Amino acid sequence: MRRRGFLLAAAGIGLTSACGSFTGTARRGRIAVDLAFAPTQGLSPYSDDGLLLSRLAVVDGLTRMDTAGVVHPALAEKWTRTSATTWEFTLRDARFQDGGRVTAEAVEGALTRAGRAKTQPRVLSDMRLTARAAGERTVRITTGTADPLLPARLANPSLAIFSPAAYGKGGKGGKGDGVDPVGTATGPFALAKVNGAVSATLDRFDGHWRGKAAARGLDVTFVADNNARANALRSGQIEIAEFVPAAQALVLGDRAREVATVRTTTLYLNTRTGPLADAGLRAAVRESVNTSALARSVYEGYATRGTGLLGPGFAWADGKELPVTGRAKAAKPHGQTLTLATYTNRAELPEVAAALQQQLRRAGFAVRLVVKDYARLESGALDGEYDAFLMSRSTALDTGDPVSYFASDFTSGGSFNISQLSDRGVDAVVREAAGLEGAARHRAMLRAEAAILGTDAAVPIVHEQHLQGVGAGVRGVVLDPYERQFVGLETRA
Repeated sequence: MRRRGFLLAAAGIGLTSACGSFTGTARRGRIAVDLAFAPTQGLSPYSDDGLLLSRLAVVDGLTRMDTAGVVHPALAEKWTRTSATTWEFTLRDARFQDGGRVTAEAVEGALTRAGRAKTQPRVLSDMRLTARAAGERTVRITTGTADPLLPARLANPSLAIFSPAAYGKGGKGGKGDGVDPVGTATGPFALAKVNGAVSATLDRFDGHWRGKAAARGLDVTFVADNNARANALRSGQIEIAEFVPAAQALVLGDRAREVATVRTTTLYLNTRTGPLADAGLRAAVRESVNTSALARSVYEGYATRGTGLLGPGFAWADGKELPVTGRAKAAKPHGQTLTLATYTNRAELPEVAAALQQQLRRAGFAVRLVVKDYARLESGALDGEYDAFLMSRSTALDTGDPVSYFASDFTSGGSFNISQLSDRGVDAVVREAAGLEGAARHRAMLRAEAAILGTDAAVPIVHEQHLQGVGAGVRGVVLDPYERQFVGLETRA
């Protein structure tokens, strides 16, 4: 039996959403939503903010990925692979939220801007693509090397298509990350107003190519406090709450919807600077961590102990991990001080970090704990300011395939390399996996996983499930293991 405890505070009055206390009916068809993460890059699609746009159904790509990881047509109604490195996509009749038609030239411009962005989208960290209009409704896309995953790659929110007006003057030219997503995307809901990192208002886009959304609009508040989101749902102030705490599952009852994920909570260790540049001390960290205890206690049974970077979400990898060789021998810490950082936006992470702090102290480390909102930590984590960074990471978020996760997080040129890892062996095996297909690709990914773990740049903690909060009477919320969707075309209150 799963043990489902709950915080006593959940039964009382907690912090509340900035949305009003109206039901969806009183809001005349609008839905109030609390999201866990605020924008950190001005809603630039090239950053993780692109996921916010995707979860709120603001954007479309040429393709889309469903909750089973299957790729379907979206703005492109069909595609053909004409050579190992060239594909042709035929566009459907669709319009931007500003009224303009989705043309091949507009698609060329959007994909060109993504490729030239100063902040490189993670989905492009292991490859380059070139898009060219080959007619009014045909786009020819060429990749530097053979890429069998291109249709899945194009479903990533970072490669969403925006109107030329989103980029200001020049449409498809220039560099930089200046994308204005307000009223310039193609999704069922159009951003009408963004109030910084506090809230956003979205209205239904009646010209969407799949038809009108069931809801007339969305009133979104960004609420980092996990119990506040759950309490706002319980009190009826909102209809939907993202990532509610496992500790409130019993109180929320059937309003807490369990979702299987391809997500692993991992402790990233700084391999470039500080004490953990010493492989022996990284090994000491790994040996000190008791993951089984954390899965049982902190996660209330909504997780399993971390057995690798990939976990049971991938059937081809589950139980098939390769032996990890070449690890350094654990060194004695002798009171070395580590700075361990994590964020508040996911309910369990601060508690896990506190437990890890105690485990590391028992192993002989001194540990300074830093816990803040994710937006205040991300840039420092990417710059290597912390010795250890505890993070919940979807291992298939970028393409539905772990190769791009390995490339972005653990290769020398990776755009999300929090561990600051630079290892030729890891680079080579990830590069090999990227060029393969089918079972051979899977085998190469298992080799890449073992090579990464052999460096002790990352310590898997748990493989997660998560809970989404859905109010009574709400229908059509998308429970997506890949976490790209949340509000959908059929979502209604």
